[in-house]
Amino acid sequence: MSLDPQPLAPALAAADAAGWTTVRLDLDGVRGKAELMRRCGVALRLPEWVGGNWDALADAMRDLSWLPGAAGRLVAVTSWRGYADARPAEWETFVDVLEEAVDFWREQEGEAGLTVLLAEAEAGPAAGAPPRTPRLKRRRG
Repeated sequence: MSLDPQPLAPALAAADAAGWTTVRLDLDGVRGKAELMRRCGVALRLPEWVGGNWDALADAMRDLSWLPGAAGRLVAVTSWRGYADARPAEWETFVDVLEEAVDFWREQEGEAGLTVLLAEAEAGPAAGAPPRTPRLKRRRG
């Protein structure tokens, strides 16, 4: 679930050309869960019922009915490293939510259901330090 910044523009262009709905979730300056949830709400155009908790976000990511119908969906998460460094436990939970959503949509619609790309908007990942993508766990709160 990681992508170098150089391939981001071509990936977005390819998704657009294939008729996918593309969403860019910029986490620049996000340092806490409340701001993360707000950014998710704005970028993903989440319904008002989605509150500021992980389970509500997970439920919303398995719904996506409010997004325009498309051949697939691509969510590009940019400038995420500051949040991941500031709040590693929250970041792990957020990645879990994203992984669960991707897995859910793959079961429903195959590869084109939902794809999430993690990218840096300005600088690439540090050499030898790929983002940690933990396996699924239960979360509450």
